Amino acid sequence: MHKRIAILTNVIQPYRLPLLEEMQRRCEKLAVFVSSEGDPVQDKTGTPPFSICRQKLWTVKTKWTHPHDFTEQLTIQIPYDTYSQLQKFRPDLIVSGELGARTLLATAYRRFYPSTRLVIWATLSEATEQGRGYIRPTLRRLMLRAADAIMVNGESGARYIARFGVPPDRIKRVPQAPNAQVFLAGGLARTDPTCHRLLYAGRLIELKGLQPFLRAVAEWATNHHNRRVEFWIAGDGPIRAALATFAAPPNLEIRMLGQVTYDRLPDIFQQCGILAFPSLADEWGMVVVEAMASGIPVLGSIHSQAVEELISHGETGWKFNPTVAQEVRGAIDEALNTSARALNDMGSLARQRVRNLTPAAMADQIEAALDYASADRT
Repeated sequence: MHKRIAILTNVIQPYRLPLLEEMQRRCEKLAVFVSSEGDPVQDKTGTPPFSICRQKLWTVKTKWTHPHDFTEQLTIQIPYDTYSQLQKFRPDLIVSGELGARTLLATAYRRFYPSTRLVIWATLSEATEQGRGYIRPTLRRLMLRAADAIMVNGESGARYIARFGVPPDRIKRVPQAPNAQVFLAGGLARTDPTCHRLLYAGRLIELKGLQPFLRAVAEWATNHHNRRVEFWIAGDGPIRAALATFAAPPNLEIRMLGQVTYDRLPDIFQQCGILAFPSLADEWGMVVVEAMASGIPVLGSIHSQAVEELISHGETGWKFNPTVAQEVRGAIDEALNTSARALNDMGSLARQRVRNLTPAAMADQIEAALDYASADRT
């Protein structure tokens, strides 16, 4: 059993709570250092059994322009008291999220306290790291060299980290897992119109590729005027107004659900039959796993690492390159022309595919990465 583990992150997402609770049971002391200006635990229910330490931070506004033709306003957080907080906690192991300022400071701590081991949790993919500028690679090479192990979501993340000369044995794959039980509990059988009802759940931002995807759905509906198409959109963000006022053909109904709390998601999934996830750049895509656990096939972008790794085209969903219009149209046509019976069969296969992606299994993989980082290889 590890003694004292510090996890550095920005905010604790609700799906992360079961994992952190599992990790708390596997060590003597777990402390999560958050650099969020708001509630450090989103959609909180009850008090977590681990320590939460809020960090002091500076914020810097910037803009990310991606080759996949979207821009995003970013807020870079610099938790400047990371070093001093780690000195107070004196961890045996540090797990630092992302490859930014907090990890750079954790790297400095690791240098002056060499008995402490550093694991970088690099939740990224090749697509998410495009258009990031020229300074980052130099800093990342420095941080990755100092780390005792690097955890990634999947193969795309592993390929990106390998570019910096990191030995393969130091790269540990840890697929992201939700609290699957609440999604596995729902039924599988769906009939029309539910089984063909499209659902998107997530942030309403350009990065998610919703606007070009919605135009492709509208084109399909126009060409199939005898078919009624429903598209439910759950979430909030800067493009919400544009989606709500989209000029849809008469046989396409767009229903804006607004912000949906995490505890309501299982019920929403039960009312829909196909998850649409047209992301232009995604490190993973937790909603993909949640939808599959709910028995829903996924119509998703290859630029989502979860889609790339979990979806078999024509078996558990349909994959497409969102930057290639012909692929998008073809995948939408396949999905909406699939029979209700076949959709239910695909949903059943999807559920089986992710049944073992649980917080406990994820904790096992993290524990293996921590054991590797702690091992003496001198």
